[in-house]
Amino acid sequence: MDGYTASTYGDRIADLYDELYEGPPNPRQLDTLEELARGGRALELGIGTGRLALPLVARGVTITGLDSSSAMIERLRAGDGGADLPVIIGDFAHFDLDEEFDLVFVAFNTFFALLTQDDQLDCFGSVARHLTKDGMFLIEAFVPDLARFDRGQRTSVSHVELTRTVVDVSIHSPASQRIDSQQMVVEDGLPVRLLPVSVRYAWPAELDLMARLSGLRLLHRWGDWDRTPFGDDSMKHISIWGK
Repeated sequence: MDGYTASTYGDRIADLYDELYEGPPNPRQLDTLEELARGGRALELGIGTGRLALPLVARGVTITGLDSSSAMIERLRAGDGGADLPVIIGDFAHFDLDEEFDLVFVAFNTFFALLTQDDQLDCFGSVARHLTKDGMFLIEAFVPDLARFDRGQRTSVSHVELTRTVVDVSIHSPASQRIDSQQMVVEDGLPVRLLPVSVRYAWPAELDLMARLSGLRLLHRWGDWDRTPFGDDSMKHISIWGK
């Protein structure tokens, strides 16, 4: 997608993000992240509007955030407790924060916002350098399902309301494992909003290899936040690696 950068998605969707993905986070998700932080320090990659971080801070978890979109961070700052949360604007493939964390996590498929295998591998390396001796790295991501695409394309509708509809259109490149999409927000009396997003998906086994190359090993893999065992029918995975 020509002109697409690391901050494009966040900058374009920031004012709508919490509305489109309304509702509180899964309590089991918050429980798990709080448990894995073990009273120490956590780093969230792609912290966005603070949808996870702010409730975790309210539970007493110490969190630092990293995000490439200043517009997303502006929304986070407006949230309850967001003004005091330490956040770095930058690339989460390559970062050096001069501190270590007991938990580094990246949720909701955000890891796939790194659009090359090299950047994804570099992210694992950056994370490994910032983990404490018994620290853990958690990724929540979808399991690729190529059957979703018809001749490399997909169109779906995610919201239908009286005066607004949200249509998602995607192009899939299996050679590069990349999906380029547009969310089109069509609202009565307003211009159409285009919310572009690109991802480079990776299979769980590929992520495990990136982890091994970075000195990490798989500790857990679940099919959901209820810790259902990961299996052939799992549509997503929560994977945790440690040194």
